[in-house]
Amino acid sequence: MKKIEAIIKPFKMDDVREALGEIGVTGMTVSEVKGFGRQKGHTELYRGAEYMVDFLPKVKLEIVIAKEDVERCVNAILETAQTGKIGDGKIFITDVERVIRIRTGEENQEAL
Repeated sequence: MKKIEAIIKPFKMDDVREALGEIGVTGMTVSEVKGFGRQKGHTELYRGAEYMVDFLPKVKLEIVIAKEDVERCVNAILETAQTGKIGDGKIFITDVERVIRIRTGEENQEAL
């Protein structure tokens, strides 16, 4: 099993969720997060004063899926979240050793 963590722009969330649903992804965790990378924030004007916004709003998706479904999932995220502009985000893929469904005690593939 693999865990995919994707940091994307907030306005792309619905498109990504829909694309993942179409390829059979049945569950995910979504968090509203803030951060920066190469984008390094930006300046905004508020009541005539300019100030620096260091952390930009992003959405973090966490999906645990079978190893054989990783490429389809990653491609769906790439195709729908990409705008071609700085700040599109990142995708991280890590191994998952064990999953347990709390309600039933099912483990690994059965728990997904």
